[in-house]
Amino acid sequence: MSAFGKTSTTDDVLAGIDLSGKTVFVTGGNSGLGQETGRAMAARGAHVILAGRDQSKLDAAVAAIKAEQPDAKLETIICDLGSLDSVRACGAEANERFDKIDLLINNAGVMACPLGHTADGFEMQFGTNHLGHFVLTKYLMPLVEAGQDKRIVNLSSRAHHMAPLNLEDPNFESRDYNEWASYGQAKTANVLFSVGLEDRFASKGINAYAVHPGGIQTNLGRHMTEEQSAALIARVSTSDPDFAWKTIPQGAATQCWAATAPELEGKGGVYCEDCHVAEVDDESSSGGVRSYALDKGTADALWALSEQLTGETFA
Repeated sequence: MSAFGKTSTTDDVLAGIDLSGKTVFVTGGNSGLGQETGRAMAARGAHVILAGRDQSKLDAAVAAIKAEQPDAKLETIICDLGSLDSVRACGAEANERFDKIDLLINNAGVMACPLGHTADGFEMQFGTNHLGHFVLTKYLMPLVEAGQDKRIVNLSSRAHHMAPLNLEDPNFESRDYNEWASYGQAKTANVLFSVGLEDRFASKGINAYAVHPGGIQTNLGRHMTEEQSAALIARVSTSDPDFAWKTIPQGAATQCWAATAPELEGKGGVYCEDCHVAEVDDESSSGGVRSYALDKGTADALWALSEQLTGETFA
C-alpha cells in the first residue's frame, strides 16, 4: 500500500506533494517530532501553526525552521494540554485568528512520568495525551470542517501493546500507579479516539489516523531515569530483534505520510506504523495494532467517558 518504510524520512514521504494553501496545526510543535513535521510541511508550502506551552521554545522552533526554510509560513499559539482552561483558550484564539485547518496533527505528549495530575485533576498521561487533545479537537473542529482534504492525525505508540484502556479507573484512583500501564492505556486511547472521530466525522469528509512513530530519542523521555531507559531498551530489543532507533525525520515520517498520502483518502480509523497501515495483531510484540485499540464499542465508551470527565461535547 505504501512505497515507504521504517527508514523513510519526512522529506521522502512529502516529495512531490504540494501543500500550498493548506493550513497545518501541530501540537508539541516546539521540539522533536512536532517541530520536524512543521518544518517538512512548511517546506512543501503549507501554512503551519505550531502549538506549545512555552512561547520562548516556540520562538526558537520558528527560528530554527526559518534558518533552513526562510520563506516558511509559520505562526505560533500557546496551548498547555495539561490544563483544559488553556486548551479552551487556545481553541477560542485559533477560531479568531485562523480561517481553517486542513491537517490537524495531535503530536504532543508525555511519557512514563511519575504519578502526577493535570490542572483539572486527571492522571497526567491520560489527561494530557488523550483528554487534552479530545477537548482541543472539539474546539478546533469548526476550523477542520472548513478545510479541504481534511485529516486528523493522533500520535499513538506501539506502547499501546502494554495496556488496554481501563474504563473503570482511567485515572488510577483505585489501583496502584504504574508509569508504563498509564502510558500504554493513554496510547490505546489515542487509537480509540481516532476510531471515534472517523465514525462520527467521516461523513463530513474528515478522516482520522493513529500513528506509531517508532523508537526515537527525543525529550519525550525526559521523565525517565537511567534505569527506566535501560529497561525500556532491553524490553524493546528483546521483543523486536530488528529494532533500531529512528532519527527525528524518520520518526516524523509516518505522521506526515498519514496526513498526506493519496492512498489513504477516505480510509481513516486505522493505525499506521513505518509509513503503512498496520495489520491487526494480538500476539506480535514487534508490530501491528491490538484489536482492543480498534474496538468500536470501546471507542464509543471512551468518547462518552471523555465527555463526562471534561464536560465537553462535540457538536
